[in-house]
Amino acid sequence: MATREIVTLGHPTLRQRARKVTRFGPEVQQLIDDMIETMRAAPGVGLAAPQIDVRERVIVVELPADEEEGLPAELYAFVNPEIVKASRVTEEGEEGCLSIPGYIGEVERSTEIVIRGQDAQGRPLRLKARDYLARIFQHEIDHLEGVLFIDRVTDPSKIRRITAEEAAEAVGEVAEAAALMS
Repeated sequence: MATREIVTLGHPTLRQRARKVTRFGPEVQQLIDDMIETMRAAPGVGLAAPQIDVRERVIVVELPADEEEGLPAELYAFVNPEIVKASRVTEEGEEGCLSIPGYIGEVERSTEIVIRGQDAQGRPLRLKARDYLARIFQHEIDHLEGVLFIDRVTDPSKIRRITAEEAAEAVGEVAEAAALMS
């Protein structure tokens, strides 16, 4: 595994639609492994291949463990993910992005979605995600379409700059929030 560089706002790959993966095997697994390591090192809860300058439809998502509740971390890797069902019920919530460091904004997202995709070997995957997990998946799948969270902010005045300390604190709060939603 290797940690890869995360590209930031202004890099052209972030605004391009990613290509469907058609060849599966060790190369796809290596990409997924590198993405997991990169996401964890950042630290973040999700990463899409375009964020490391790879124009392929691959995402990784990880809900942190909740030690108080005894819940393990939940790690997902999807190739060619697509949302096949989204609830009409939406909720506004704060989002940030590893490719737009130092900024967060309020984004409205569906509270429940169903995702379909494949694993590194091309086998079918399907997942129903709710609440915070659904938000992360929607955010990462947006990256595959060249869409960033700032494009979905409901009110541009709600985008705000945060310090590195606030960002680190937010990652800790993510684990707490995820546990409350479980």
